Amino acid sequence: MRSKLVEMLEARKDEMIEIRRYLHENPELSFEEENTAKYIADFYQGKDVQVETNVGNGYGIIVTIPGGKPGKTIGLRADFDALPITEEADVPFKSKNEGVMHACGHDAHTAYMLVLADCLIELKDELNGTIKIIHQHAEELPPGGAKSIVQSGKLADLDAIFGIHILPLDEAGVVGYHSGYSFNGRSYFKLKIQGQGGHGSSPHKANDSIVAGAHFVTAVQTIVSRRINPMDVGVITIGSFDGKGTFNVIKDSIEIEGDIRYMSDETEEVIARGMKRITDGIEVEFGVGCTLEYKPDYPPLYNDPGFTTFVAEALKAVDDKDIKEVKEYPPLAPSEDFAYYLEKIPGCYFFIGCTPKGVKEPYFNHHPKFDIDEDAILVAAKAVGHVVCSYFEEN
Repeated sequence: MRSKLVEMLEARKDEMIEIRRYLHENPELSFEEENTAKYIADFYQGKDVQVETNVGNGYGIIVTIPGGKPGKTIGLRADFDALPITEEADVPFKSKNEGVMHACGHDAHTAYMLVLADCLIELKDELNGTIKIIHQHAEELPPGGAKSIVQSGKLADLDAIFGIHILPLDEAGVVGYHSGYSFNGRSYFKLKIQGQGGHGSSPHKANDSIVAGAHFVTAVQTIVSRRINPMDVGVITIGSFDGKGTFNVIKDSIEIEGDIRYMSDETEEVIARGMKRITDGIEVEFGVGCTLEYKPDYPPLYNDPGFTTFVAEALKAVDDKDIKEVKEYPPLAPSEDFAYYLEKIPGCYFFIGCTPKGVKEPYFNHHPKFDIDEDAILVAAKAVGHVVCSYFEEN
């Protein structure tokens, strides 16, 4: 089966690229991917598989490929939403939707998965188990699509789950992996400080919300420097301080928004407690009212060590001209809602190099000039295909 699958994927490389370019030209934002979901569902039209649409809290799709023999059930996931970014990449298939761009590579994820799934459907009689293809909506915008798909119960029978992300950390042909905590968790916060406005000449008759907010901006960083173990990861970013007013008017109220990253649930708890303590103290110290909205978005992504070792060894063992190197990566700072699958199902989320040829300093994911070496699409399809074959061979 493995040799047949590899041959089929190689023969359909151009088709993967064509699909990727179509999706790149027609991106849709998280929870708005109606046309993309229809394109994906239409791809499976007439094929001998079960297709479930509108799974979870949006346009999620699950395609079930039953094997010809009984065995374990695995899931393969690819996301398909885009970002609110105006594209600046100089490519002939530039986004046709102003202000929306596939700047994270989800177009490539969907392209490889569609063709890989189609090949697995053709070979399903040789499978000793079942594969569920998870086309996931809304990875980019919390609460995301993964959590709701897990909560739907439609993946309760999975024995393992696998997924990839293309990253311009290496050239196409390099596959990366990391065991244990591999992506940061993320939380969002918004703090409204209500003071009392007044004339700039008479601060004693007012209560300055900007001064209280400035204190918060400084004090909140002590959570990282004085409350978190120096060996742990914690980042608090103030992304917005909305205090614009008039030069001679003491501001009545301000709003502060920010982003929090952490590599363990324990660190998140320390940060959450610290923010509540600081805002309570600001209320007392400055005599203002504080309304803190704190919302965990995605948990840290934890790759099962056993399955990660399995993926690494399986890919190192294959003799494939397109998979040139398999290497360990360090933990990565971004967040990824694939973490919700891994909270319930053991598996591995690994990485595919995609740095454009001849580029020494590529633009990273989420940049308006982000681009990929499209050879990475075939590498992704082959890497996941090899993992599937190895899994069923061992089980």
